[in-house]
Formats: sequence, C-alpha cells, structure tokens
Amino acid sequence: MTEGNFVDYVKIVATSGNGGKGSVHLHREKYITKGGPDGGDGGRGGHVILRGKKNLWTLLHLKFKRHIKAEHGGHGSKGRSTGADGTDVYIDVPLGTVIRDTETNEVIFEITEDGEEKIVCEGGMGGRGNWHFKSPTNQTPRYAQPGVLHEEKRITLELKVLADVGLVGFPNAGKSTLLSVITSAKPKIADYEFTTLKPNLGIVEYRDFQTFVMADIPGIIEGAAEGKGLGHYFLRHIERNSTLLFLIPADADDIKKQYDILLDELRRYNPEMLDKDRLIAITKCDMLDDELKTELKAELDSSLPIDYIFISSIAQQGITELKDKLWKMLND
Repeated sequence: MTEGNFVDYVKIVATSGNGGKGSVHLHREKYITKGGPDGGDGGRGGHVILRGKKNLWTLLHLKFKRHIKAEHGGHGSKGRSTGADGTDVYIDVPLGTVIRDTETNEVIFEITEDGEEKIVCEGGMGGRGNWHFKSPTNQTPRYAQPGVLHEEKRITLELKVLADVGLVGFPNAGKSTLLSVITSAKPKIADYEFTTLKPNLGIVEYRDFQTFVMADIPGIIEGAAEGKGLGHYFLRHIERNSTLLFLIPADADDIKKQYDILLDELRRYNPEMLDKDRLIAITKCDMLDDELKTELKAELDSSLPIDYIFISSIAQQGITELKDKLWKMLND
C-alpha cells in the first residue's frame, strides 16, 4: 500500500432514514360502505451501521464520501398494509477503528472484531395507522401517527492500527529497513529523516507457519506528545500494540538517553503505554567490531533497565534471535 492510499482519519455526516407515516384509511368496497379504519403502519427508517472488515487496512474508501444517508421508511396503506422498512446503510471499516462524536470528541464505540456491527444512527420508527386508535367511543378515527424523524450525527473515524509489535524510534533508526527484511512489506527507505510518513504493516513469518504482525510508524521526535513533528498522527497507532520494540542505532551518542526520551514521550501521551512489554534492538551493529561491541555491551548491561539485542538488518545479524525473543514475549 502506498503512502497516499493510507488514510487513518476521516470526518463524515451520517443520517438515518425517517419513519414512514401511518395511514388514515377507512375500509370501503362494494356493499360495505362503513367498514371501519384499516390504515396500516409506516415502515422503519434505515439505520446507518458500521461494520468491521478484517480485509481493510485503511479508511481510503471513505475519504471522498462525507455524507452518508439511509433510506426513508415507506408509508402505510389500506388493508392494514405496513410500509416497507428503509434500506440500512453499512459502512465497512478496518478493525481498530474508533468512532467519536465530532462536536464533543467523545468516543461513541470502537470496532475491533471482524463482522462486528454497531448502529451509529437509528432509523426513525414508523407511525401507527388509524386502525390502532379505534375504540368503542371512537370507531372511525381520522388520524394516524407521523413517522419519527431521522437521526443525524457528525462523526470522526480514527484508525488505530492493530499489530502485535510496534516499532518505536527516532527518525532514521532503521525501522523501515528492519520491516522490509523481517517481512515482505516494501516501505519507502532513504537516508533522510521522516522518510516514513504513514504506518506500514508487515506479517512476520515464524517457525511452523506461525505469524505475527509488525507495524512501522513514523519516527518520534522530542516533544511528539505535544504534537511536534507528526505528533498524535502516529502515536495513537502504538496504543494497540501488545509489545514495543525500541530501535536505537549503535552509533547513537547516548543509547540510554535516547531510550529515556522515547519512553518519556510515550508516557506523556498515554501512561498506559508503559504497561506494555518492551525490548530494545541496537541497530546497525555491523558497524561495530568485536571489541567495540564488547565495550558497548558492558556499558548497556549497567545502564539499560530492560533486555536488549544487537541486530543488523542489512547484514542479517541477530534477526532470528530477534524473532525468537518477540515470539516469546507475545506468547508469554
């Protein structure tokens, strides 16, 4: 999927259908001049329903469809005939989509399972026909209920990528390179910052045909939690990952400091992110000889609070060990 095709944020106006009017009709046929009321009920207006689709990865199909309307219910008619219900409108969304009220920013619900359906706008109820209102004292009611009017909502759809492992790191830390090596994904790779502007997903093939999903998101910079750089546009995609893989290049000035900055940005954005399993991958380790690696290892053993591993995506060093560690973390 190209960057331009990845859409993770859209605003739409959803409108359900009006309920149909109840009928005011008095039964008439040959030899029956006063047959009494027989007006039917109006049909229900169509709902606007959101439905989860596991095959969707983006909200692109909704980018240029900002107004979605369901059909109105049919009116009742003679012979107690009920009007047809309005056709429901289904909006298919990827798993992990959060639906918010645009005006209040309040979360209405989330779609996380394939085939899950949630009504966002209920269709109006059909009005009752005049035969409901007959009584011993009012045998020919000449009135019926109108249908209930439609419901309209301005909603924001926000996709939070569903992946098992999220890659966290500064720009140019080697996240996209790792994803291209460890999966069959083809992210854009270059030697300048913010090459990745949209999240990329890849499926990591493990032993015995088992797999897990890895997400590469745009690089974090200091102040991202306040919206600097790409800010919240990518931090929300890490919220659903069960394991976070921090990528820090071996030639960084201070590996421990970089890790602390990254962790602090996540904490300031959402403190619950610190509850996730974490692993540090020291990337570009093919630049280190054995002596430098030994010195760096001794330094990291005393300073880093969590487990780490040396890898090189280009030289294919430590990739199998990394898969083993991640698989163990995901399944423990």
